[in-house]
Amino acid sequence: MILEIVLIAVVGLVAGGIVNALADDLPHHRWPGLPRYPDGSPRPAAAWLGSSAFFSGKRISPTGSRLSWRYPLSEILTVGLMLLTYAVKSGEADVSSLQLLFWLAYMPVFVLITIIDLEHKLILFSVIIPASVLAILDAILTPIQKEPNLERALLGGAVGFGTFFVLYLGGILYVYLVNRLQGRGINTVAFGYGDVMMALFSGLVLGLEAVIFALFITVFLGAIGSILYLIVQRLLGKGYTMFTALPYGPYIVAGTVIMLLFSAQVRFLIAGY
Repeated sequence: MILEIVLIAVVGLVAGGIVNALADDLPHHRWPGLPRYPDGSPRPAAAWLGSSAFFSGKRISPTGSRLSWRYPLSEILTVGLMLLTYAVKSGEADVSSLQLLFWLAYMPVFVLITIIDLEHKLILFSVIIPASVLAILDAILTPIQKEPNLERALLGGAVGFGTFFVLYLGGILYVYLVNRLQGRGINTVAFGYGDVMMALFSGLVLGLEAVIFALFITVFLGAIGSILYLIVQRLLGKGYTMFTALPYGPYIVAGTVIMLLFSAQVRFLIAGY
């Protein structure tokens, strides 16, 4: 068991480094390459991981370009989620090793989606489409009773996509009406199409019933996050600009992870069964 924990931690650390590299390149439509500093200069091998860059004193490039704290924190978060997944799921009697591998593989994807959405307000097709293929393979290869088979995974994806697509269209209609009636020049909506695709991925991972709970959690967390954002803005004396676009992907990720790892507890808490 100790050996497995160490192995997952090492794999998670490397996966976190890959997540950082992809988060640097994919939003700019660059082909993923070796890690670089923000100024574009290559990082030495000792600094390929954000954690090693900080610990080895190679956080800053020769030209003074500095790596942000996002790099080690992303790696720590990836390791933490993978270890949490192992701790929660490895003890379940009907979970195969292959199923556990799929669940572990989702965690770096969730971290990547979160980072890109927070930094760029984007959820990229180049991330969601391969991730969705992974979820479909999961449903085909590990159709155990508690988790979605292919049919329920596809139904879950349809529910996730359909629910957020309706919200997406509602946001477009709302912005259109406000622009027409009030003469505003708003060009952002509350839910982007990337959020719709993320909800699709969530449904494929969780299946039909669990994704409904995940969407409920997502909306709840989104409301809390918006309130906290307003409070922080007020405390900082910045006020609130109407129609400010806030990234919603992290809330969908949170709802998905909660249902993936703690489905039974959530069902009991919300539905009583």
